[in-house]
Amino acid sequence: MSSVHQMISLQEKLQQLVKQQQRLRKENTELQQQLARAAEERQALSTQVHDLQQAVSLMKLAAGNLSDIEKKEFEKQVTRFVKEIDKCIAYLSV
Repeated sequence: MSSVHQMISLQEKLQQLVKQQQRLRKENTELQQQLARAAEERQALSTQVHDLQQAVSLMKLAAGNLSDIEKKEFEKQVTRFVKEIDKCIAYLSV
């Protein structure tokens, strides 16, 4: 094979590699966007689950169906909320 043919072959392979690199970069960008959307959706679902768990706890409390362990956990949660409220009041007072 002559050197001209080798250069042409090399140039064609290089062009193929450049096209493949561009395609892979585009695919990578799309996958990163999908990942970001999935992470946002996961966070939203996690928040929704947390809110629903709190709603269930409140319904159990209202119905009087809490076990001793659930009552203690609920009391801890109320205590944490009160502490957070106290912190907010302290920040506002400054």
